[in-house]
Amino acid sequence: MIFVTGASGLVGSHLIKSLLSQNKQVVALYRNTIPDFEGAEKVTWILGDILDIVSLEKAMNVAQQVYHCAAIVSFAPKDRQKMLKANQEGTANVVNVCLDKKIQKLVYVSSVAALGRIRVDAAIDETMNWTPESSNSVYGQTKYLAEMEVWRGMAEGLQVAIVNPVIILGSGDWTKGSSEIFKSAYDSFPWYTNGVSGFVDVMDVVDAMQLLMDSPISGQRYIISAENLKYQSVFSLIAQAFNKRPPFRRVTPLLTAIVWRLEAIKGLLTGKSPLLTKETAATAQAVVHFDNSKLLKAFPEFKYRPIPESIKRICLELKQLHHLS
Repeated sequence: MIFVTGASGLVGSHLIKSLLSQNKQVVALYRNTIPDFEGAEKVTWILGDILDIVSLEKAMNVAQQVYHCAAIVSFAPKDRQKMLKANQEGTANVVNVCLDKKIQKLVYVSSVAALGRIRVDAAIDETMNWTPESSNSVYGQTKYLAEMEVWRGMAEGLQVAIVNPVIILGSGDWTKGSSEIFKSAYDSFPWYTNGVSGFVDVMDVVDAMQLLMDSPISGQRYIISAENLKYQSVFSLIAQAFNKRPPFRRVTPLLTAIVWRLEAIKGLLTGKSPLLTKETAATAQAVVHFDNSKLLKAFPEFKYRPIPESIKRICLELKQLHHLS
């Protein structure tokens, strides 16, 4: 039996589908309603969340392996405490119950945000960590603190592995998370930046997680990144797959600085989360390269899906999911 947290999220839902396709038994938590995705009826669902110790204990009573995918992702300053509670405290709870129930192994889905994104003339690798100087992201800080809980679990005898994905591309709820870029492209969002980041297919993240779970590797973390690409290139590929106009207006750093400040004022007046924050503005402009060699050395047979092919597949899936022409 395999326990998966974050079952309704992009990574968690795709992981569960993959596990079920291999006839593996899965148990997962739900908070209000059972998630609606293909194969969900085959999952053993337990009411609760990662801040509820009782529901975690109930779920792990029958589990041998744990994939911890649950997290809150936000770049709004007001969500700091909520992220700390879910990402750090929630991970501490998962680790503690894993230790108590003598779980065979924990694979934790972190983020490259935990490594720090701001580096000058250096590709980011697994030796790096979040610091105030190397990151503009409170989210990254909470994921770094969550990783510290996982390493604590290892020190207490738990077998662990961590994945640090870059921007994950996949079909799902395109009103939140990294899937929002697909909706923006479908809506013919005209703006682009000269920023560069890593991108990866959600299926590659899922495959890498299972490779690590089924391997003897413990006490290691791995960047999961297929390619380093310009945001403009990725948006253009998505727009083309949707038969929409690619972005054609470049956002300058000055314009970005003006817009995030206006959005902050608007958020204060309306109480709504701003569409653009100081953190996301800096990230969109940053030129960041990620070194993916560690995973490829550990698993020479592993091959990343080409991003252009992934985008074509995901856009087709989104058309079907959202009944688009």
